[in-house]
Amino acid sequence: MKNSLLLLSRFLQKHYGQKTILLIDEYDVPLDYAYRSGYYDDMVGLIRTLFGAAFKTKDSLEFAVLTGCLRISKESIFTGLNNFKVYTVKDVRYKEYFGFTDVEVRQMLEYYGFSDQYDVVKEWYDGYLFGSLGIYCPWDVINYCGDLRDGSVTEPQNYWVNTSSNNIIRKFLSRAKTADRNDIEQLINGNSIQKIIRQELTYRDLDSSPDNLWSILFTTGYLTQCSAQAGELTELVIPNREIRWIFVRHIREWFKWETEKNVEKLEAFCMAFLENDTAAIEEGFNAYLKKTISIRDTHVKKEMKENFYHGILLGLFGNMDGWNVQSNAESGDGYSDISVEVEDRETGIVIELKYAENAAFDNACKEALKQIRDRNYGEKLADDGMTTIRRYGIACYKRRCRVEKYSLNYSFANN
Repeated sequence: MKNSLLLLSRFLQKHYGQKTILLIDEYDVPLDYAYRSGYYDDMVGLIRTLFGAAFKTKDSLEFAVLTGCLRISKESIFTGLNNFKVYTVKDVRYKEYFGFTDVEVRQMLEYYGFSDQYDVVKEWYDGYLFGSLGIYCPWDVINYCGDLRDGSVTEPQNYWVNTSSNNIIRKFLSRAKTADRNDIEQLINGNSIQKIIRQELTYRDLDSSPDNLWSILFTTGYLTQCSAQAGELTELVIPNREIRWIFVRHIREWFKWETEKNVEKLEAFCMAFLENDTAAIEEGFNAYLKKTISIRDTHVKKEMKENFYHGILLGLFGNMDGWNVQSNAESGDGYSDISVEVEDRETGIVIELKYAENAAFDNACKEALKQIRDRNYGEKLADDGMTTIRRYGIACYKRRCRVEKYSLNYSFANN
């Protein structure tokens, strides 16, 4: 195996009478798998010998081109090979060959009769900056056009997620400190952050410093630069809607995993709703809000911001056996945000969530409780046989919340 590329080059040169051109795509993928699976040193040794033999065959090699996420000049597999010329996402030369330019995408869409999809394609698959040129992800554009042609889709799809393990995002989230989580929130909300980017990293460097993970997110395409920059700091953004979707999905999975690690804490938080303990509810929810990474869009309407907190509570309640949890269920004269029936306790829970603009918690809680009362959200729970109904108004702002309550007991002893 170590001599395979060398022998192949010689055979081709002998048969065709001309030197070979060697193209190796994603050269570092075997190193990635080896690093994650515990045989990194063995793979480095194999590839060092494999490439070293192939690239030094001056009699049969015209030239070679390698592509990969990690810059090749530092990795030890290239020891002794000094004639490499490296071009990265920050370089200007060959910038138009890293993907599709805007002109090429317009031409492709026009050719296939999908010019009306231009804005959608740009929103989902554009956003990468190579040197000073905007670039679309070619894999996404090709697949979307193909699916539109055969009628299998009508909306943009996430094609990237099936071509990558996305392990780097999971690793990053598991190590993220408070400052890192704040940076991720800024990115999710469409803002930029500034970081020192080290392009000459090996997989062995990943664990040496948490800051290195920002560089890997950049070189692997999960982040891109805002503009061509010189200097120590690089301004980073999430390139497009597709990559934002990947971040959001992994943030939700990470938060679910984090909460399920401490079952006692989770159960105590949920049971506080049954026990009418607003202090425990408020303390527990604040703790979860401080831990999570907000994926709400700060520019949307107030009602959409409430959905973020709504989703967190639904996820937490979903871990409780015997709890019948419903979202936006019809009850009384409207639809309550969250309703819960705990049959073995004959207890129902009604929750109305409000986003407290400018931290106006008291007003938001009162508004939530008034809505529960005026629209009689407890009616369905009472009809279903819940003899005790807990009502909570929860106001949220950023990573803080306030909880207020009132209870009403329904007794059916005489019925």
